[in-house]
Amino acid sequence: MSSPPGEPRRVGYLYILPALLVYGAFLLYPLIRAVHLSLFEWDGITLGKFVGLSNYADVVRDAGLRAAFGHALVLIVFYAVLPVVIGLALATVLQRARVRGLGFFRTIVFLPQVIAMVVVAVAWRNIYSPDGPLNDVLGGSRGWLGDYTFALPAVGVIGTWVETGLVTVLLMAGMARIPAERYEAARLDGAGPVAEFFAVVLPAVRGEIAVAVTLTVIAALRTFDLVYVTTSGGPGTSTSVPSYEVYHRAFELGQVGSAAAVGVCLTVLIFAITLGVNRLADRGTA
Repeated sequence: MSSPPGEPRRVGYLYILPALLVYGAFLLYPLIRAVHLSLFEWDGITLGKFVGLSNYADVVRDAGLRAAFGHALVLIVFYAVLPVVIGLALATVLQRARVRGLGFFRTIVFLPQVIAMVVVAVAWRNIYSPDGPLNDVLGGSRGWLGDYTFALPAVGVIGTWVETGLVTVLLMAGMARIPAERYEAARLDGAGPVAEFFAVVLPAVRGEIAVAVTLTVIAALRTFDLVYVTTSGGPGTSTSVPSYEVYHRAFELGQVGSAAAVGVCLTVLIFAITLGVNRLADRGTA
């Protein structure tokens, strides 16, 4: 007896039901709850007061919050743009050179990804300290993380160091799949190393670049532990970012509704940038 139409689909839903329940309980429900809280003025203890979209208006009006989102956009340069540029250069050179011990090198460059960010932050805080090794090399005594001008770039450099290994490994994996015939055809046409890179390598790793940009942009926008351990948003608010503002407002100022609004805005921003990156990547491979 044949099974009735539609039964396989119901069975398929049963297979994915556990994952959907986990997804709903730990992602969708907290997100919906955050949107709900963002419509209230609430300190986390007493009865909340419904204020509608007032918290979202504050995100636009508040100069400190606008600056925090601006700092996050600056960090995208250090977390995403620089690692992609450096990673492309490193991966291309290593792929062409065919150096020995390539597996060991991949492990070394990927190492920052497996180290807890708190450990990374503590280590770099010591490097940046006035009596740290960086000032020993430069022959000065600058407090990099306490300088209004250099604090944010100093935090960004740490992000570059962490993300470059991930990007390099991703791009090397993509380049390893390029058929040797493409390189030979380009060389027969008289292409040098630079022309070969733009004609063969770059189009072939467009998908890997999109993945790398997506991961690094998300890391830049949601960074919290690095800022919290190294600068706590200071000096002043010169290194404050949206994720840190969520913590600061919710747990230190008791402005839970405002913190939820910042978190929702950050989520929308991450989604919009990620969608834009993937659209551009799809258009480029079409």
